[in-house]
Formats: sequence, C-alpha cells, structure tokens
Amino acid sequence: MRILMISDVYFPRINGVSTSIQTFRHDLERLGHECELITPDYPQGAQSIDPGIRRIPSHYVPRDPEDRMMRRGHIRRALPELSNRGFDLVHVQTPFIAHYAGLESGRTLGLRVVETYHTYFEEYLHPYVPLLPSVLTRFVARRFTCSQGNAVDHLIAPSRPMREALVEYGVRTPVVVIPTGLKEDRFEPGDGAGFRQRSGIAPDRPVLVHIGRIAHEKNIDFLLRAFVKVHTDVADALFLIAGEGPALSHCKRLAAELGVGDHVLFVGYLDRKRELLDCYRAGDLFVFASRTETQGLAA
Repeated sequence: MRILMISDVYFPRINGVSTSIQTFRHDLERLGHECELITPDYPQGAQSIDPGIRRIPSHYVPRDPEDRMMRRGHIRRALPELSNRGFDLVHVQTPFIAHYAGLESGRTLGLRVVETYHTYFEEYLHPYVPLLPSVLTRFVARRFTCSQGNAVDHLIAPSRPMREALVEYGVRTPVVVIPTGLKEDRFEPGDGAGFRQRSGIAPDRPVLVHIGRIAHEKNIDFLLRAFVKVHTDVADALFLIAGEGPALSHCKRLAAELGVGDHVLFVGYLDRKRELLDCYRAGDLFVFASRTETQGLAA
C-alpha cells in the first residue's frame, strides 16, 4: 500500500506528534508499505534528508514561534504530480492546514481519507486564549473536533479514553484505537548516578523528574505549586525539569516567585538515545500533570 501522509508538524519540531509519525512511518515501511510525508519546511534547525518527506514552503504562526503554517497553494500545485504516484490512502495527522489539504487531496485523487486525533483540544485551547471563558473554549473545541471528525472516512485514536471522548462529542465516523508504540531501546536502563554527577546533584538528594515539552498545556504550573508543599516537608528535594518550549521563561519566573527557584533545575533538551534515559534513572519519582494528552510519549 502507498500512503500519502500530511502533517502540520514534524522534526526538527520536537513533540509527541512528530514522534508518533516517525514511529508509524518506520513500522509501516518495515511491513512493506510506502509512506510519503508532506510537512512544513523549517528555516531553523537541521532537517534530515529523507526522500520520503516533501517539505512545503511555510510561514510564521503568530504567537507560536515553534510552529510553521504550510502554504496550501503549494500542496494544491503538487496534486497533478501526486495523482501519478499510485497512492492508495491519504492519512492526515493534524487538524490545521493538513486537515483541509488532506481532504482536498483525497477528493482530487479519489482516495479515502483517514485522520489521527492526537490532541485533546478541549483542555488545550484555554491556556492559549485565556481571555475567553473555559466553557466557551471547550464548546468551540468540541464543535471543531466533531466537524472535522465527521468529514473524514475513518479516525484513529491513540487510546480508548480518547475514542470515548470523540464518540461523546458526537463524532459519527468510525474510530479505531491504535496506540503509538515505543522502541525497545527506550526501556534500557540509564546511568542515573552519572547524570547526577554531571549535573552537580548529590547522590542521596531526593529528585522529582518531569520530562516533556515545556508548554502551557502541560500544566507545569500545577507541578511547581505542588512542589512548594513538597519542599516544605523535604527541604533538600529537587525538581528536575527536562525539555524546552514556549513556557520555559514563564516556568522559571513562577519558580522564583514561589520561592523554590533554587530547588528547581531546568536542564533543557536532552538527547533521547542516552541523556534522556540517564535523566529518568536519576530521579526518585516521575511527575506529569498534563490534562491534554491522548497518549503521553515522554519517552
């Protein structure tokens, strides 16, 4: 089978959607299928050379420096060429330009359109439009999801709770649950002692670890406020936060305002093949409070 995937995000943009797409592309190709991915061109950061990836010219997204918006006209102009490639299916991965470009591609090429619902938008929108009441943003998110979900031929949900949410919204399109797998090497034990030594953390110091994108929807504010209570009871406790993102400066300021800035260590982005495993191993407790996950892929 030849699959045309379309996504508004992919590496070098690091997040769970990029990881999920990469995992499924590799596994599908290993099973003998062919996947071509249409995704934005990123002006910053290294972009791996992959003949199966078609980079589309893109432009800046207001108030979102990490993401890019594909120029839909460039996708439309590629359709005559794509029509000769013998694709069997269009697989949409994100609900923005990719969703509408995927529907158009499916109609033009005479193909069925499948879409994966990666993000729990009911909880996602409010941090980005805080001036609107959360009741309104939830209503908009549900209507938006329902409209898009009913426009495609089939939906994929990463977890059973996400499938149940889609059905509750009123989505009538069939939904199948296909979790994103993790490679075996993600479960190899890391060198926690070495990580502590490199980071200047005492071997016996209690450490809480959070790993993930530092964004408002990840609810790190809650963890920082909860850590204040932990620090009151365990004075030498350390909260170690690994990752980068648009809320990094905000989280650093909040930690200082809460009086725990000296007990919160931000270590930035870590290489997944080694440093990330060491970081997991260095902690005594992993903490995660995001309410927007459909299937967390912190590993």
